[in-house]
Amino acid sequence: MATIPAADRPERPSSFRVWLLAIRPATLPAAVGPVLVGLGAAVRSGAALRLDAALACLAVALLLQIVANLANDLADFRRGADTPDRTGPVRVAAAGMVTERQLEVGIGLVIVAAGLVGLYLAVLGGVGMLILGALAVVSALAYTGGPWPYGYRGLGEVFVFAFFGLMAVGVTAYLQAGRVEALFLIAAVPMGALITAILVVNNLRDIPTDRAAGKRTLAVTFGEGFAKGEFYVALVVAAVTPVLLLAAHLAGPAVLLPLLAGLLVPPLVREVHGVGPVSDRRRLNLVLMGTARLSLAYGLLFAIGLTIPVGA
Repeated sequence: MATIPAADRPERPSSFRVWLLAIRPATLPAAVGPVLVGLGAAVRSGAALRLDAALACLAVALLLQIVANLANDLADFRRGADTPDRTGPVRVAAAGMVTERQLEVGIGLVIVAAGLVGLYLAVLGGVGMLILGALAVVSALAYTGGPWPYGYRGLGEVFVFAFFGLMAVGVTAYLQAGRVEALFLIAAVPMGALITAILVVNNLRDIPTDRAAGKRTLAVTFGEGFAKGEFYVALVVAAVTPVLLLAAHLAGPAVLLPLLAGLLVPPLVREVHGVGPVSDRRRLNLVLMGTARLSLAYGLLFAIGLTIPVGA
């Protein structure tokens, strides 16, 4: 548990600013894109849009992202992963801006808020929503916390793809349509890939400090080249999926709209490609935010493309 020396800390911001730093708003677009795609896929399947379910899904997705961010801040601080050498954005626990107890209370309050909205989703979709919601909360907490933090064992990508990609899209679509279709799962794949790419950038940036803290992410275990490959594969999956949907006649030509989000890709690839042993890894903070924006832009365009009729 390494606390940044008082002399090296920036001037303490307001309480509002502290909690804004803690929830990491730059990552929140990653929670929005999958919900949009789930709505688009449901409408594509013939379902009527239910605004109440849509807003509830969006609220739960945002709250779970915040839980994950707060829990990661607390757990990494306790495990000594957030040191003064960290190149990522400020972590409020390591910077001494909040106490561990305050973070625990904050995490608890957000979980309660997510649970209350989840109860409404359970009314709409059945008790299975409560089970999935509980699993999502456990996943968010266990990334770097608990007795077996899977993020320290190279399983972060798997869980992020499953919960923040497949489940977020699939549950949103299910609550709209009342059924599960292959289209929902296929549409979830590129979103899962892009959300996972955000984690990959984070892990690529943190290789030196994670290695020192014993955090065995895939980037630490297999190196920078592997992490870069993960990032590139995620982008390819996102680009190819709409083409496959069109080729399989599961959607019309408008499903190719998300390819326009490719305009955001070149600067991200250049920065990732340029990472090396002596690079300033702080530059990857911009890539992380850019990848989150990419996931939102892609998700919005994908959702629109799915809803436009084939003959339009």
